[in-house]
Amino acid sequence: MKRHLIGAAIASALLLTAACSTKEEVAAETAQEQIANFNELSPLEQEARIKLVELKSMMEKAQNNEIDVAREETIVWFSEQFLTFANWDEANRDSIEKAFGYERYYAKDKKRLADELPDFERQKVIDILDKGIEVLAQELRGEIKRRPVNKVDWQGTKASDNMFISNGKPIFPYDYFSKTVGQPLTNTDIYNDHLGALYHGGENLYPVDHDRAINSFLLKEDGTFDQELMKELTSIPDTNVGFLYYWIMGIPKWVEEREPEVRKGRSLFTGFDVDNPLVRDVWGKIIRETGRLTKGKKVTELGFVLANEPHWFSEKDHWTYRFKEMNDISSYTLNKFRNWLDAKYSGDVAELNSNWGAAFTSFDQVQIDIPLDTKFKGQPMWYDWMRYNMDRSTEWFKFMQDELHTVNADADTHIKIMPRMFMDNSRSGGIDTEALAELTTMVGHDAKSFGSKNIRPGKSSEWIEKYAYHWGIVAMFHDFMESVAPDKINVNSESHFLSSGQWRDLDTRTSYVRSVYWLATLLGMDANMGWFWARDPDGSPEDRLEGDLDFFDPGLGGAYAGSNNMQPHVTNEVTQVMYDLNSFSEEIVELREQRRPIRLFYSETTAINADDYMTQGYKLYEELFFEGMPVGFVTKNIIQKQDNGLWDVVVVYRNQFVTDAEFAALQSYLNQGGTVILDTKDALSLNEYGQKRKQQLVKGNGKLLVLNTNNIAKIKQATLDEIKPSSKPAVVLKEINGVAHKTTMWRVVPNGKGGYLVNILNVGHNKANIELTLANGKSVDITDMMTSNPLETRFEIASEQVLLLEVTPK
Repeated sequence: MKRHLIGAAIASALLLTAACSTKEEVAAETAQEQIANFNELSPLEQEARIKLVELKSMMEKAQNNEIDVAREETIVWFSEQFLTFANWDEANRDSIEKAFGYERYYAKDKKRLADELPDFERQKVIDILDKGIEVLAQELRGEIKRRPVNKVDWQGTKASDNMFISNGKPIFPYDYFSKTVGQPLTNTDIYNDHLGALYHGGENLYPVDHDRAINSFLLKEDGTFDQELMKELTSIPDTNVGFLYYWIMGIPKWVEEREPEVRKGRSLFTGFDVDNPLVRDVWGKIIRETGRLTKGKKVTELGFVLANEPHWFSEKDHWTYRFKEMNDISSYTLNKFRNWLDAKYSGDVAELNSNWGAAFTSFDQVQIDIPLDTKFKGQPMWYDWMRYNMDRSTEWFKFMQDELHTVNADADTHIKIMPRMFMDNSRSGGIDTEALAELTTMVGHDAKSFGSKNIRPGKSSEWIEKYAYHWGIVAMFHDFMESVAPDKINVNSESHFLSSGQWRDLDTRTSYVRSVYWLATLLGMDANMGWFWARDPDGSPEDRLEGDLDFFDPGLGGAYAGSNNMQPHVTNEVTQVMYDLNSFSEEIVELREQRRPIRLFYSETTAINADDYMTQGYKLYEELFFEGMPVGFVTKNIIQKQDNGLWDVVVVYRNQFVTDAEFAALQSYLNQGGTVILDTKDALSLNEYGQKRKQQLVKGNGKLLVLNTNNIAKIKQATLDEIKPSSKPAVVLKEINGVAHKTTMWRVVPNGKGGYLVNILNVGHNKANIELTLANGKSVDITDMMTSNPLETRFEIASEQVLLLEVTPK
């Protein structure tokens, strides 16, 4: 009975639409056909389709009143897509149950989840339609006024020095990695404004090495190229901008036969020894040929990704052991290490022996067991290997980039660096995040967050005690990368903001999605390709997910369940927040390009030697983050290469191990009038080998404060005391949030009209009561730029809410 009542309501709505349409595109006859079909639909789908009719009618009215409806067009598109997906999921419950079964977090409930999924998707469609109807109704009534969407020009966007430009304005391109493998790039159901329309090549994960991939198999043993495989690259239409991957996971059998050691020292996504001369020869030829063939093509506008999540963890019992990574090194790697040691010790083998407690007669006799036992951490042998492991990977990527630039000097490059290579305490992975950010022409990574607790047993979710989501791993990583390379484009080529191997939540909050994408973009992210889009237009999973899967976890097999492919509300919100960010792109760029008056000193030397350097450093960063000013970092290189007037104070915290060169850089900064705060007198007291340093910093022409405390509150206050008045925010935010710690971050910048732009994000669990005032005490008028409505100087901000305000002195 309920179905027929809903069907009757649909009939009335459709017939009314047909009668009222000025273009008379909906004829009564067509409406009757639709009604007949709708009567057979499930109650939730009928309800959703009523709301679709209502929203489309409102959109027509809005367009007649010259109101932009791009946001609503996307709501309609995702609604129709996910109604199709829900029907596919309902008709193929066995496949959906199997998908949930691949993810061990869901496996025990796979049947129930498969049964519930279709109606879950339909209800979420109803939710996004309800919100769309509500917001558009407000604009039609004149209660709000939204800025029209500034869409990405997928054909004409250009890479500038430190941002992408579209139609003369900054733009933040978005898409998915990986994306519906097996579908042509020209399929507008996959490549469009709603999902993103970046063309790409070489992104296929499993199975590897085909589908537009630039990979080892392009070169045959006779030195010629496999033209059929090469067509996957050369056939990419030269219409849309995009990015290309060098997929270095596999190696041809003929290379293995000629070089038996080629697999020694491999890692998961780097399937061979990067020190092997035959590998260098093969990849040099592949890079030069593919670089030549794609020179000037639009698909390279967002750069060449030189590697997917490179890492070479070389400590015993690391989690990568289960993939048999780095469980040995080749003779080529060992000999290069010997040469590195020879240079490091200036040919003095006696000094090496003294450090290592060894008795080598020459550097040619040096031996080392890889992976290293962690009992050696903090000892000279540990430091030497870990430092070399970083240097050798940097040299490999320099080789790749140099080969590309021999045929295309203007080619942009970046590397998908895992943020854990910086954020985690371990430094055995062979990645020097700073060096690679300096090397490539763009900054690259796959930054992630956690929107809910870690789903893996024994893994910490300590952050959830204080915050609604794990904002810190997004913010600290971006602030470091932007400190190292402030003038480079920042590309997240696999953003794990929506799900990952360690977290997912089928009912993810849309407020979280909006907040985390806004935060990352505010802090420097210029483009992002989310993980992942795997639906064909008919609703079925893409080719790689067909049939029985046997992939490692957290691989592709377990990634589909609980992902955005089952979340209409999440996928829609991604596009909605990117629409808003792009509509305010000029303001976002102004806010992000501020001076960073507070700089935390970062030392790779301490990171290699200490057990908890990053954990402790994060605590100080966290305390400083909510003071209305951007926080940055300095290193030896930043002090030597960048204008030291870009900051007011350098804070040295938990940094005991530094090289002589790092120590000298800080002393030089002081000599030139800089201000340095040391936590304790033991700061900087040891060299890279743990040997006592005779020198101590002196103030020179600057200011040196030794606090003799590890108390973060005291260090924070001392740091804030050294900030120049001109560096402090002109707009002051006071918050009351019901907890003892701050949760509201804000950034302020002059708007060029005598007022200020203020961006506010609440990352706490609770709503916060906010009061905004000018630092000079003058009263202000406040406008919410998202709605064009005035705000009082005291207002509430909900958990995970984002506000962009214009503050004008009265």
